[in-house]
Amino acid sequence: MRGARLGGATGAVAGPVIWAAGLALPFALDSSWVSIAAFFAIYAITALSEDVILGRAGMFDMGHAVYFGIGAYVTAILNTTLNVPILLTLPLAMLLAAAAGALLSAPLIRLRGDYLLVATIGFNAIFVLAMQNDPGGITGGSDGITGIGVPSLFGLQLESQSAMFWLDWVVLGAVLLVMRNLDRCEFGRALRYLKQDELAAGTLGVDARAVKTLAFALGAALAGLAGTLFAVQLSTVSPSSFVFTESVTLFAIVIVGGQGSIPGVLLGTALMFVVPQIFRGLAEYRYFVFGIAMVAVMVLRPQGLLPRRRAVT
Repeated sequence: MRGARLGGATGAVAGPVIWAAGLALPFALDSSWVSIAAFFAIYAITALSEDVILGRAGMFDMGHAVYFGIGAYVTAILNTTLNVPILLTLPLAMLLAAAAGALLSAPLIRLRGDYLLVATIGFNAIFVLAMQNDPGGITGGSDGITGIGVPSLFGLQLESQSAMFWLDWVVLGAVLLVMRNLDRCEFGRALRYLKQDELAAGTLGVDARAVKTLAFALGAALAGLAGTLFAVQLSTVSPSSFVFTESVTLFAIVIVGGQGSIPGVLLGTALMFVVPQIFRGLAEYRYFVFGIAMVAVMVLRPQGLLPRRRAVT
């Protein structure tokens, strides 16, 4: 017990130290690796948002790229058509993604297991088709939207790759704080109760429908936030960035890394998006290798590579 407490205290100190050290990456890496680090931050945020729904609430969401895409498209449309500053689009991107998550969850939260999985896959397919069909002439069809601007903070244009990395890294730090506090709040405890035993949670006064809806909304809002950063990083968005395989990737990251485990999700993200860059010649096989890894983890270590620590009382 004492060792577990010591390990938790060590992790509480190590996490902020590692994050702070990450701020120095632009001084140690070339621009291509700084760009990779920026994408790691963006996808880590997205994977953490998936973990809210899958890892903590225990709901199989295989359509999470929808909320990621909503955030990206909201920012792209507002910036390119109405010239709204990037950072001002963030709240609306998160709000609309959260609203979509809450609305889509209404018919889904009654489903379980494979049925929920299939339903979320269907929503992902519908979203991609809708963006390709260019509803209202605002999504750009299959070509998407180009010419997205850069963020401006206190009159300073964040044009360099280093500046973009720092923005992404700071946002990742804020999301990590949210996730850490989620573990300690009443809502986070309600999620754990529901995942372990929904019937028993109901006897404790947990409103399963409300908690599940809020979990979808929170996860979608964080994914929408990441979508804005993604759109700015690429200066373009298109339906191909939010297809079913992206949802599968996010799902696999949480499963392989460890459900409900922040370090596990970060490790899974690194394995999926950073390690392939080290072996560039094999990068095209990353889905194949990651698929094998997922099967191996399910058989040999079903709790994930870095499972969540049990709470110590």
